Amino acid sequence: MTVWLTGALGAGKTTLVRGLLRALGYTGRVKSPTFALVEVYPFSSFTLYHFDLYRLSDPLEWEEAGLREYFNARSLCLIEWPERAAGRLPAADVEIRLEFAADGRQALLQGRTEAGRACVRGLAT
Repeated sequence: MTVWLTGALGAGKTTLVRGLLRALGYTGRVKSPTFALVEVYPFSSFTLYHFDLYRLSDPLEWEEAGLREYFNARSLCLIEWPERAAGRLPAADVEIRLEFAADGRQALLQGRTEAGRACVRGLAT
């Protein structure tokens, strides 16, 4: 599954990923992949890849980094700043837009594929 995380700088994208990892039982250090481009978190039945594309200045850099191989049937790919690789990324199954709100943040979830819509429906129940 591919999840695009969008929102302004400081909106909480990395914090959301950290919370998801904790909810999945991950107890190790969770750091922002801003400089490494990707952090890898293996689980028994899948691997979570956390991408941060903020530092990309040209969408072609995505191709040159050779990261496409991470997208497969056993991966959950969470991508911050997907617009930095416009036209090069796999399509989002789910897009999560984080926005500043009066009392903190709000997350707007949209399923972009049938699998993504099923995931969003599951979260809503």
